[in-house]
Amino acid sequence: MNPSTTLITGATQGLGRGLALDLAARGGTVLLHGRDRTRLESVAAEVRAAAPRCTVRTYLADLADLDQVHAMAARIRAAEPRLDGLINNAVAGGGAEPLTRELSYQGYELRFAVNHLAPYALTRDLLPLLTASAPARVVNVASIGQEALDFDDIMLERDYEGLRAYCKSKLALIMATFHLAAELEGTGVTVNTLHPAHLMDTKGVREYGLTPATDIDEGVRPTVRLLLDPDLASTTGRYFDQFTATRAHAQAYDAEARDRLMKLTNDLIDRA
Repeated sequence: MNPSTTLITGATQGLGRGLALDLAARGGTVLLHGRDRTRLESVAAEVRAAAPRCTVRTYLADLADLDQVHAMAARIRAAEPRLDGLINNAVAGGGAEPLTRELSYQGYELRFAVNHLAPYALTRDLLPLLTASAPARVVNVASIGQEALDFDDIMLERDYEGLRAYCKSKLALIMATFHLAAELEGTGVTVNTLHPAHLMDTKGVREYGLTPATDIDEGVRPTVRLLLDPDLASTTGRYFDQFTATRAHAQAYDAEARDRLMKLTNDLIDRA
């Protein structure tokens, strides 16, 4: 299976760049997102040189600003005739100064905003295009690092630490994955999530002070599998640890917690 058009967020480095090169080599159209114009155009040129038969288009937006997320989605809906795959890969990691609490443009805790609110808002905005292109697949890049959400301190105003914020935001992304998968049942759009690989050699891992344990290719292969494997055509609402379907954090299966998160999520996005 080779979807004709796939959007990859966070495509300028790390896993996103690896995914772009892999998918471009398979043909079709690859849409690359980034927040830095120079890096985005550089990666686009690299992908075009490596795969001349692939069509490459770029979309610029800072996912820490929900206004830019909505604007990018509107540009994509206006410009692209179809969208067969969406890989929500862009990430805010633990940070170089993990005890410094950072905020998004809307004043939300940065990791929660970039790793959860932005991909959810982008996916919802692109649903008309995805459903019109069905069968289509959404792949949310999560993490094995997951920590329960505290709804009394969802923005982590107390005892802030960047890696904890990251782990909470990734669980929120997984919970949103399960919610969307159930909502989209029968539309031809599947939504799955995965931990791609352990401590890949990325800027975020090094920036936080961790030692990389695997190379980027280790994460590319299971992510591309979720997007392309014909055996997974009807699989939806699942969390994978690389190639293995497994259970996420217990809170992800708490229907009341999921409903509470999604109400909060929609309220925060609508308020932005």
